[in-house]
Amino acid sequence: MNRIDQKFRELRRQRKKAFIAFMTAGDPSLAVTESLVLAFERSGADIVEIGIPFSDPLADGPVIQASSQRALKNGVTVEKVLALVQRIRKSSQVPIALMTSYNPVFHFGDERFVRQARRAGVDGLIVPDLPPEEAANLRKAARAHRLSLVFFISPTTTPERMKKIFQQSSGFVYAVSVTGVTGMRSAVAPGVAAMIGKARTVSREGKGLPTCIGFGISNPQQAKQMAGLADGIIVGSAIVNEVERNKGKKELVGNVGRFVGRLVS
Repeated sequence: MNRIDQKFRELRRQRKKAFIAFMTAGDPSLAVTESLVLAFERSGADIVEIGIPFSDPLADGPVIQASSQRALKNGVTVEKVLALVQRIRKSSQVPIALMTSYNPVFHFGDERFVRQARRAGVDGLIVPDLPPEEAANLRKAARAHRLSLVFFISPTTTPERMKKIFQQSSGFVYAVSVTGVTGMRSAVAPGVAAMIGKARTVSREGKGLPTCIGFGISNPQQAKQMAGLADGIIVGSAIVNEVERNKGKKELVGNVGRFVGRLVS
């Protein structure tokens, strides 16, 4: 059992929902990312999701794409992100999941990537462009090193495929609230409640994995509404946008941390 499993067990006992905060590693710098992880933990984030920047992402909308480009210009690499997590582990045990396209993992090598990630203190891995049918090697490595491997469901996922995804996921299942890319939206998409209802049924019949909703949550009202449906929520673009809004300010970490605190509450 890793930190993600432990956190969901703890939240279940407390009858609370998980708040997962995303940021891009190295935007605006790796030092700021490190400080933001600690600030998010203080603000009540249960799990922190750190994005490894990639030049050609699949699911990222314009806000996170721009963030990744800025991080790449800063020279951020897989090795530097793993070193970042290792530094964070000196002062925090907050569960950490890495989100990345499969290309960096493939070039690193599945087993090597997982082994070094786990050694650095990573708890989970989210790869949006790798479907379960093509993830056998990565899943085997993740299982061997007790690293959660998170797969996706969406409003268009059939019940039969949803069962396969829940069987092959670990840690939690990522429910995409829209059929599109990440980004801030003004309203919760229709069909989300039905999707989560199906997911809960499938989860009860299987391993009982939590379902967390992401994509499009941008304010406290939406966060509360989505948290009422699932086991947790994931906020990314709104946080990344807040980082960019505060770029160059001495109060960046404090301001973004308070923004996350408002979403958590």
